[in-house]
Amino acid sequence: MKKLIAYSSVGHMGFVTLGIFVLNTNGIEGAILQMINHGVTTGALFLCVGMIYERTHSRELAMAKGVGRYMPVYVTFLAFFSLSSLAFPGTNSFVGEFLILVGGFAKDKMVAAFAIPGAVLAAAYMLRMLQKVIWGGADNPDQSYLSDLNLREIVTLAPLLAFVFWIGLAPKPFMDVMHASVANLLTQVHGAQGTAQIARILLP
Repeated sequence: MKKLIAYSSVGHMGFVTLGIFVLNTNGIEGAILQMINHGVTTGALFLCVGMIYERTHSRELAMAKGVGRYMPVYVTFLAFFSLSSLAFPGTNSFVGEFLILVGGFAKDKMVAAFAIPGAVLAAAYMLRMLQKVIWGGADNPDQSYLSDLNLREIVTLAPLLAFVFWIGLAPKPFMDVMHASVANLLTQVHGAQGTAQIARILLP
């Protein structure tokens, strides 16, 4: 389970890198927001893995198959964080990845198009993990000894889930904080590029 979440983490950082290097407002603001989203979503997913490890003493997906029958609160949190990780509309990662793709297509349609398969793959392996953890199959291990999340664990995950929906449904307060800094950065970068181009024209 940790390996699958690590793959999703690498995918998020790929989008962040794309957003930074397109050097436009949507791309950079999306990259900044996606770094925040990564801390929220991936951190929550690793906490979820830790919680199931405390109960099964294993991080293997085969040992967590079908726990949804005995841990409905746990799999509810896991489902929302997994949907956030694959950038489902209404969650925080959707806003970040959408802005990055808008910035990417504005810069270079071909480069941005190469990012789309990464989003599709993320959806495929995260949904596969979610399906196995919630329902499993005919060969599920005995999970009858498992207990659902306690109050301390729910209180730990609930604020992260709140951020998933807050950023996903009302990102404006987060975006407003970025506008001035991103505009100043782009002014400096494009100003420096313009100065360099003039220097190349004037100097022999």
